[in-house]
Amino acid sequence: MIESNGPHPVTVLLGNPRQGSRTANVARRAADTLAECLAARGVRLAEPSVVDLSGLTPLLATADWAQPPPAALAEAYRQVTSARLLLVATPTFKGSYTGLLKLFVDPLPRRALGATVAVPVMTAARAADQHAVDSHLRPLLLALDASVPVPGLSVLESQFDRLDDVVGRWCSAAAPVLAGVLPAVADPILPMLPDPSLLTFV
Repeated sequence: MIESNGPHPVTVLLGNPRQGSRTANVARRAADTLAECLAARGVRLAEPSVVDLSGLTPLLATADWAQPPPAALAEAYRQVTSARLLLVATPTFKGSYTGLLKLFVDPLPRRALGATVAVPVMTAARAADQHAVDSHLRPLLLALDASVPVPGLSVLESQFDRLDDVVGRWCSAAAPVLAGVLPAVADPILPMLPDPSLLTFV
């Protein structure tokens, strides 16, 4: 069991099809800022692991879910489902999250994130799309039984040049809630990897 004061395992899941994206930069900045804000409240986070789906696209596109996943994909699922704090980041595509992210999460058991506190993070080109982080990405995480106790972080492209200020203000509001929730999350009791017998579309 993980001690109540941490360090809590952290994973950043990147759903952008492009490597080295600005969305990835936002997610990493959010993870670093959260670590600082939570440390000030006595909650320690481990160094985050990063799962970048842009490098797993061929495996996801050709996976046979009647069989165990390839090693690289299995490791990605392990990192995601074993995280105590999971930041899920995606750009806004057609008003919602990317198809690549959906392709990754679809095989997971319905309660795969039952021991996880999740934070949705999205970037958007238009202010009209900022609702997507809570109206689309948040329900996706809730469908996997994650705890999503704070509003998601949505960053406009026009805000990239003042990212510290935008993320800092969001973190100031989110950190008190997360500091109370993280130590109380139960340890995982479900399979960490997609099991063909548990797939939602079998």
